[in-house]
Amino acid sequence: MADPRAEILRAAARLFAEKGYAASSLNELAAAMNYSKGAIYNYFSSKQEIYDAIIILSLTGLHDASAAAVAGVGDPAERLKRFMMAHARFLADHHDSFVTMLVGFSGMADVALKQDALALRDAHEGLLRAVVADGVAAGLFREVDPAVVGRAVLSLLSWMARWFRADGAKSAEEIALDYYDLLLRGLLSRAPDERPAP
Repeated sequence: MADPRAEILRAAARLFAEKGYAASSLNELAAAMNYSKGAIYNYFSSKQEIYDAIIILSLTGLHDASAAAVAGVGDPAERLKRFMMAHARFLADHHDSFVTMLVGFSGMADVALKQDALALRDAHEGLLRAVVADGVAAGLFREVDPAVVGRAVLSLLSWMARWFRADGAKSAEEIALDYYDLLLRGLLSRAPDERPAP
């Protein structure tokens, strides 16, 4: 393998996403890779270390992808769209590690690493909140709480991991665009004062 450490992390993420962390073992991981358990210990000291590494790498990649997508874009609505699409694209491209990260936060054992993970999570959410706040300040978005909107958007996007399928009718980016359109347009076909009386 060109990069055994990266291969171990990918295989472990697949195993954890399918079976859950608690139900998975290093013996299973080694067998799935046609690798010896001892060889895995050359790169990681424990299953927990592998788990924590997947979470940190996933959060880092997610934030970097979204930050790159919005860099240099002035229009808040366009930045919001690009952020949402980048988040969804990362989820689709790294589905197993994303699922592991999404359900594994509370299971991190290393206090310092957990603080790093929280900082990455907050930076990603902070990027989104700044986009919303800029849209409000520009008068493009109505007066909303960026923290509430940020949590709503991230919930919509992240929990796609529970049901999204790469072979489904729509790509992750197309679903993100549907969410974006819903967010900007709402559900009402007309403004309340334009709707016919009952």
